[in-house]
Amino acid sequence: MPDWWWWVPVIVAICLVGLYLSMTAGRLDRLHRRIETSRYALDLQLLRRSALALDLASAGIFDPATTVVLADAAHVARVASDDDLVMRGLAESDLTRVFVAAIPDEHDADELRAMASDPSMLEDLRGICVRVQLSRRFHNDAVRACRQVRRQRLVRWLSLAGRTPWPHTMEMDDTPPPGLIAR
Repeated sequence: MPDWWWWVPVIVAICLVGLYLSMTAGRLDRLHRRIETSRYALDLQLLRRSALALDLASAGIFDPATTVVLADAAHVARVASDDDLVMRGLAESDLTRVFVAAIPDEHDADELRAMASDPSMLEDLRGICVRVQLSRRFHNDAVRACRQVRRQRLVRWLSLAGRTPWPHTMEMDDTPPPGLIAR
């Protein structure tokens, strides 16, 4: 048998390791793009929710105290910085708590619909609250998947993630108002 045959398994092993590393780097890239896309989708839904909160506050269907608290929470949520995820999560959670307090049950939701000039606003709010929940779940799932890949030894040792920052989940209370869930 010739002397060069022992090189064949070595070359095959190097090609397989290179293929694995290439596929892992591609997967990481796709996961980072998925995180970015889901983050934009979540930001869009949160902005829509705060805009609708401001519309509801100006609609005159809530009592004056609730109107002021709702408008303030919506404004704080709109101006919360994307750079500080903890403060953004707290601001969005506060807006959620205001919604929960403002529409505690189905009876209150029906009264608000009767008083509103556009009764579909509460249905829009219910839809947006559901989309916020889904967007946050998709984002957090993408972050968890990316973290799982980035914790692998070869990924860490060979810096396959490059200079991409460590991904963070969005932690916030996104419970829809109880008065809107029953519908």
